Amino acid sequence: MTDSANHSDVLERFLRYVQVDTQSSDEHADQTPSSAIQFDLANLLADELRALGACDVAVSEHAYVTAHIPSSAGAQDRPALGLIAHMDTTEVVSGFGVKPHIVHYEGGELVSGVVDGTPVAIGPDKLPALNDLVGEDLVCSDGSTLLGADDKAGVAEIMALVARLQADPTLPHPALGICFCPDEEIGHGASLLDIDAFGCTYAYTVDGGPIGELEWECFNAAEATVTITGYSIHPGDAKDRMVNASNVFVAFHNMLPAAMRPEHTEGYEGFIHLLGVSATCERATARYIVRDHDRAAFENKLALMQRAVDYLNAELGENRVTLDVRHEYRNMAEIVSAYPELISLAQEAFTAAGVEPRVLPIRGGTDGAQLSFRGLPCPNLSTGGYAFHGVNEFIPVSSLEKMVDVLQELVARFA
Repeated sequence: MTDSANHSDVLERFLRYVQVDTQSSDEHADQTPSSAIQFDLANLLADELRALGACDVAVSEHAYVTAHIPSSAGAQDRPALGLIAHMDTTEVVSGFGVKPHIVHYEGGELVSGVVDGTPVAIGPDKLPALNDLVGEDLVCSDGSTLLGADDKAGVAEIMALVARLQADPTLPHPALGICFCPDEEIGHGASLLDIDAFGCTYAYTVDGGPIGELEWECFNAAEATVTITGYSIHPGDAKDRMVNASNVFVAFHNMLPAAMRPEHTEGYEGFIHLLGVSATCERATARYIVRDHDRAAFENKLALMQRAVDYLNAELGENRVTLDVRHEYRNMAEIVSAYPELISLAQEAFTAAGVEPRVLPIRGGTDGAQLSFRGLPCPNLSTGGYAFHGVNEFIPVSSLEKMVDVLQELVARFA
């Protein structure tokens, strides 16, 4: 990591936070937090919030960090505004031992590091946005882990805003609620946040991608588990008797249209994505995630999977295939569309900070989806990061710094 002597406050915070391992665990999704290590960052952030003069700072038994910032003079009667980010990182790529460093990008391939003698790199052919980042300082990992900008960039940006407001009490803002959540990456999100105690009328998550993104539409989402029970017998005696669960899974998967796979979709197009499969002759278990912005199209995808199950059971002459669906979140546009001022004020804040706002549908979800349906309308703002959930993840230093300006402009408009 480069010398931090001349780093801005938000960059210094970000470089520290990403080195704290907070990887959530889908295996332990029945408990919150799913990994005890998330308390490490939660307690660190709580200590820093106390040092910055925040009120009611607490770390709950489920690793939620909450705090309140009193309003500036004259804004006491304005509705309280929440700012929310999540602390955990995905388990798809290791988040242990993150070694952040700054690369001055001069075009061509962006090399994060070298692992086992092989450069870890991404170029404009895979990420055309790199063409717009020539000359920028980019924070990367060393290539052996993800970086953790999703969502420690959002955490750092909110914390840097709190520090800025503490340093200059004349900056206008309403009463603010600050929340850092665990387990967003495994679909838990903000389900255990006490909204009444949080005390905010509106909120924003800071959990998006490249700077300028403003999102108030997300997927409807579910996880679907297909379980197949086979019948194993010696292959020499298998004629008309063996039921190979692995082969039944292959038949099931091939009944799902290839065009619905995420590698063939974009924009508002939904998908059915195979996360993984464990299969033997006796048993196969496959996990899928199903996503679509349109509620009817989402339900049709789930119905398609059920029809495939029913067809195979009919072919087998017995019920050997089951489908279990766990709904995760809904498209927050159903709620946020009733609050257009939340979008227009965020657009104004981006513009005032010198950033062109881009309203996009989220091809994923945020804590804001759950919160919106629980009574706290909550659009999503960019963090500035790119290539989340992989070893090529990076974030421009300028985006980190500019997002603090955007948040300052945003809270001023609510005052």
